[in-house]
Amino acid sequence: MQQRRYSRLCLLSLSFSCLLLLLPSFLGPVDAYKNYTVGDSLGWYDATVKSNVNYQKWADGKNFSLGDFLIFNTDSNHSVVQTYNFTTFKSCDYDNSEGNETVEWSSTNPSNTLTQAVTVAVPLVKEGPTFFFSGYYDGEQCQNGQHFKITVSHGKGLPDSLKDPSDQAPAPNAADYGSTPDTVVPFDFNNPHDQDTDVKKDSGSISLYVKNLDMKLNGILLSLGILYMF
Repeated sequence: MQQRRYSRLCLLSLSFSCLLLLLPSFLGPVDAYKNYTVGDSLGWYDATVKSNVNYQKWADGKNFSLGDFLIFNTDSNHSVVQTYNFTTFKSCDYDNSEGNETVEWSSTNPSNTLTQAVTVAVPLVKEGPTFFFSGYYDGEQCQNGQHFKITVSHGKGLPDSLKDPSDQAPAPNAADYGSTPDTVVPFDFNNPHDQDTDVKKDSGSISLYVKNLDMKLNGILLSLGILYMF
């Protein structure tokens, strides 16, 4: 009798151990594309406007991936420049940039006397080092702390809405993999519209996993019930 009870306890412990090992495969990773508000509540300004800005400190420790967006809350006296060229970044000079390695996302004019609030949404569409700075006033804002660099990982990969249409199908000749897709983002973009779709897809996957998990649990509990009878 004592031996039988001990055997049942061993089987019970083994069954629950197997269940714990299987849980990660049932649930799986559910990571959505993310929005990052640059500088959080401080917004996107140079040190002459916000003396305690430190955008590199803000960026350090965050995990940026393809398909994520950076949201810059600023005004018409500050610009948003994105570049993959380290020399352009260090010189704080947008005017002398070449090719498609540098993009000025701001669309306002700093010479206007009336300062207006501006929100700029920048998609991350290329893996590797990416640099940001303000290019207004001959680089003075950049030199006064309005700059930072990040490293973009592959993550879930680009959503279809951010892919260059030419990349959707293989071309006869290999394309330049170092080029940056041309991406059009509305000025009032609320990032990202695709996230709801992705979340729904993930939610559907979760429901399927939970359903499968429920079936597995019922099977395990039934087996335990049979074992207990013996």
